[in-house]
Amino acid sequence: MLGRFSVLCSRAVLPLSPPPRFLRHLPHPRAVSSSSSPLHPPPPSPGMEVSYKFGPYKIDAREVFHATPLSYAMVNLRPLLPGNVLVCPKREVKRFTDLSSDETSDLWITAKEVGVRLEQFHKASSLTFAIQDGPQAGQTVPHVHIHVIPRKKGDFEKNDEIYDAIDVKERELKEKLGLDIERKDRSMEEMTHEANAYRALFS
Repeated sequence: MLGRFSVLCSRAVLPLSPPPRFLRHLPHPRAVSSSSSPLHPPPPSPGMEVSYKFGPYKIDAREVFHATPLSYAMVNLRPLLPGNVLVCPKREVKRFTDLSSDETSDLWITAKEVGVRLEQFHKASSLTFAIQDGPQAGQTVPHVHIHVIPRKKGDFEKNDEIYDAIDVKERELKEKLGLDIERKDRSMEEMTHEANAYRALFS
């Protein structure tokens, strides 16, 4: 009787056979993103140039100082205040409501991280985050973007004036981007120099 009991116990602790080969390579269900845009796409091939779009405009990679798999941050052609930058989704998305959940989270987390570093860099004491969602809200370039602006005491006499100033800068930005002429306000050299300084904050 004891021998039979030992055999039954030994069978109970035998290791299970390994799963079929094709099942071993399937990802765990929780590892798959719910969005159509993966959070961790494969890195670009060596020598493959990264390109950025801002609505219908192509952005020179030298203007971009920080990027994640879903978002990027670039220096501003005509900054409202020192450190005024734009944070955009990599995918060309016109309205905020068209962003996926992953893109929405990544965009705001990126804006927060950029803001923290630029506030310290410019020895500011506050931040303005502004997003204009649609033409009636002041959006001129049809691509979601967040203005990140380090703030100091007295930079505007009345704080709400900054929103009118953002509207003016948005219109100027569209006019400048739409012109295929040499920039007279900020050269590519100036913008590249600023982007390099900001890029160092993330290294």
